Amino acid sequence: MRIGVDVGGTKIEAVLVDEQLDVLATCRTPARQGPAAVTAGTVEAIEAMLPHVPGRIESIGIGVPGAIRGGVVQHARNIGIRSFDLEAAVAEATGSAVAVCNDVNAAALGSWALGGATSPSFAYLNLGTGMAAGIVLDGRVWEGAGGVAGEIGYVSADPHGPTHVEGLPGTLEGYASGSGVVAQWGQPGATAIDVFDAAAAGDDRAVAIREGVFFGAASAVRLLALTIGADTIMLGGGLTGLGSLLRDGMATYFDAWASTSSLIASLRLGSIAHILDDDRPIAAIGAAIAGRQHG
Repeated sequence: MRIGVDVGGTKIEAVLVDEQLDVLATCRTPARQGPAAVTAGTVEAIEAMLPHVPGRIESIGIGVPGAIRGGVVQHARNIGIRSFDLEAAVAEATGSAVAVCNDVNAAALGSWALGGATSPSFAYLNLGTGMAAGIVLDGRVWEGAGGVAGEIGYVSADPHGPTHVEGLPGTLEGYASGSGVVAQWGQPGATAIDVFDAAAAGDDRAVAIREGVFFGAASAVRLLALTIGADTIMLGGGLTGLGSLLRDGMATYFDAWASTSSLIASLRLGSIAHILDDDRPIAAIGAAIAGRQHG
């Protein structure tokens, strides 16, 4: 039996899985802020799984925002952590071996495994509050030298685009993330859903912001195909709730780029990009897989 925990900005979710990745138990609690609170919330989620364990725990994996190196979490702004060794803290509290990885990397592992684990070059593109990608090459997460591989939300696609991520203009995250959409809209208390509702009602500015989502998401897909040679790119996160609007909107850009570049045409972007259609807790399951690989 293995435990996986997905620590996010809105929730902490834990799962107990068997070797076939079937979910045997789950729990969900509100998110916590700061090193001590995140540690406590994670430990509580793990302990909630223990009564359901028929044998012994083989491993514990934790997916968490931020750059992760050697179990140390850095730059996880949405959970109030600047630099903290979460792996050591949870291991000490539980007395068990623990592996900590980036939450989008965990979602990438989960999506890859639950999708059949056949792709040798797989990317999971998260279009949520922020934007980032998790990369799985030959069944292993690729973290890069500093643990920030896949942080493509920081890539600028237009020097004159909206300023959002740490003052950088025209970033992919500024275009195609929930926070970027809200920042462009500029109305206190608004959500991305409010903006999309306004676009559906014909508001010109909302329509332009929604079009930017299509551009940013399509540009992220193109970047992943060109840089890691991805043969499968799975899109997840809240903005994928746009469904066919997102798919058709990205296709417009894919077709335009392919019409002028034979190289881009050869990537078949419309064929390798898919919107996730799986309601299982893929990030928590992926964290359990990360714990297994670590152990």
